[in-house]
Amino acid sequence: MNSHRTSSAAATAAPRPVELKLVSDPATLAGARKQIETFAAACGFSQRAVEEIGLCVNEAMANVIRHAYAGRTGRPVHVGARFEGGRIVVTIRDWGNGVDPSKVPQRPYDPLEPGGVGLMCLKRWLDEITYVPQPGGGMLTTMIRRRG
Repeated sequence: MNSHRTSSAAATAAPRPVELKLVSDPATLAGARKQIETFAAACGFSQRAVEEIGLCVNEAMANVIRHAYAGRTGRPVHVGARFEGGRIVVTIRDWGNGVDPSKVPQRPYDPLEPGGVGLMCLKRWLDEITYVPQPGGGMLTTMIRRRG
């Protein structure tokens, strides 16, 4: 009984926010995803939600590398996560081309063609996602998932 109370109390305490300063390189995706998944688990999200949040971060970062930076490596990508009001807020800041992905026409999904599922996952597994062009170039992507 006490262990239940302890784990419940731990799940409601907000862990320290995460701030990652990375570069645009596919090799950084797994580590960033793991750190955000660890943070989401510490915030009390279910294992399924943790995995979905992690996949959303992975897909959003892959899209930054692929589209905002046109595949160029070594460019800055800042990832942050905080827990507030029963929700996880993940931000991804890039200094790429500043194109809002929500405004780009999506090609019809073809399971035989690679790609095309990232934005579908984001829309399905997040409660909110916004893209805000930044002064000086680039984009701030904010992804929100409520707990429960």
